[in-house]
Amino acid sequence: MANKEMKVMMRGAFILTAASFVAKILSAIYRVPYQNLAGDEGFYVYQQVYPIYGIAMTLALSGLPQFISKYVAEKKGPKEQRAALAELFPLLTGFGLVLWAITFFGSQQIANGMGDAGLAPLIRVVSFTFVLMPLLSITRGEFQGKLMMVPTAVSQVVEQLIRVGVILLAAWSFQQFHWDVYHTGTVAMAGALAGGIAAVLILQYYRRKVLGTSTPVAFFKMTDRSKQLMNRLVLEGGLMTVYSGYLILFQLIDSFTIKKALVDSGFTEYGAKVAKGVYDRGQPLVQLGLVVALALSSSFLPILTRYLTNRERRLFIKSSQIFLRLTCAIAAAASLGLVLLLPYVNYALFKDYSGNLTLVLFVFAIFLMAMIQSYQSIAQSQNQYRISLKAAGWGLLAKVLITSLFTKLLGTVGSSSATLLGLTVALIILHRGSEAELTGYLKERKFGKKLAVCLGGMAISLFGYYTVLQVLGNPVQHRSQALFAAIIGVMIGAGIFLFLAIRVKLLTTREWLMLPMGSKILRLKWKRE
Repeated sequence: MANKEMKVMMRGAFILTAASFVAKILSAIYRVPYQNLAGDEGFYVYQQVYPIYGIAMTLALSGLPQFISKYVAEKKGPKEQRAALAELFPLLTGFGLVLWAITFFGSQQIANGMGDAGLAPLIRVVSFTFVLMPLLSITRGEFQGKLMMVPTAVSQVVEQLIRVGVILLAAWSFQQFHWDVYHTGTVAMAGALAGGIAAVLILQYYRRKVLGTSTPVAFFKMTDRSKQLMNRLVLEGGLMTVYSGYLILFQLIDSFTIKKALVDSGFTEYGAKVAKGVYDRGQPLVQLGLVVALALSSSFLPILTRYLTNRERRLFIKSSQIFLRLTCAIAAAASLGLVLLLPYVNYALFKDYSGNLTLVLFVFAIFLMAMIQSYQSIAQSQNQYRISLKAAGWGLLAKVLITSLFTKLLGTVGSSSATLLGLTVALIILHRGSEAELTGYLKERKFGKKLAVCLGGMAISLFGYYTVLQVLGNPVQHRSQALFAAIIGVMIGAGIFLFLAIRVKLLTTREWLMLPMGSKILRLKWKRE
């Protein structure tokens, strides 16, 4: 690969990562004011239907565009690329219309399956995002295949801004006009449609301005080539979608199981809705925790693919090990730190201490999901699909089989445990299916032992912090005080972790430089020395 093209690709990866970072933060943060305004029951109503939107947007934003960009990049000239897009468009359109019909006309059955008939209007509104999916995915994929990331980035951020604005307006209207939780949820879900339409208009503007073309519309003809394309679309595009939205699929299983299991175990209808709403508080916390891991995956994937293309196996193995070490260190520190500070975070963000144990367990999903994404990115760069499909399938099956049982026995604590068990199954399969050279990253330079020392030191420091607060008479009486206590705790925990990481040489100089603010941390280390 030419050096100039590599620079363009890395700049594009940075732009897309930055946009994803902003979009993820917006997508996580709005849930806090929504829960504050609409309450746990209102939050439950929104979160029950959210996975359907999440699947549509995963298809339109990451899963299918990644496959389309790869397919377009395989073609040599503009004419062949245009023909390839014309082949894909009718397949994607048909797929989107089928998903829309299933969710729109089956909305009442889906709502009944979730144990709440009142959710049907929300499902009908969100079903229209599947109609937008073909246009969004084909245009984003075309731009990304030509290494033009700005249109995708702009459309993604604007889409989230409009969606979040409508959602917060709906929550405000709930307070001002005394809407019921289902009407509020329906209006909030309409934000997805408004944001999607805005994204389509932005992408079409860029298509005319930059490419000077229109959407490649063609009629579907069943040929041997189209059958092969369908197989690739299902296998490669489907796998990319599954892992991009793996946690969303877990949420979808939760929507069909948890509330009904709580009612079966003795909860009232209202009590089950509130308990599920409290359980769903964990989603924005995990999303925020995964932002850095997602950024690492987006940055490393082009590099790993380049090394494989150039047959530089030694560099591929070395970079993969660095990728796994960085993800492991960041995700483990984020998970443990959030676990230890969760009572204050819960109170500061959601107004009470409800569900602390449930959420403590749930946030360990940050570590598990980050490692799953890392292993899957490495397998994807090697075009290894079998082990990834196996891991995803067994993880989802474990989640399906045990969620209802665990919830009936242990309430939402059991629900969180089922999520962790399903993710653990997927991670074990991916780990065991990887090459021995890759999985040895924990033993290299005693990384695993050094990480344990850093995590242990952070935990001891935060327990000491809690002890000091208790000796002072637990001064946390209001949400603002809880937020301040949590921020101080983050500073103490992060500071001790970084101090020990430098002392025990957890990472090499090269690895530090790959992290955000890594160069500044190294300068502090060099000054001290």
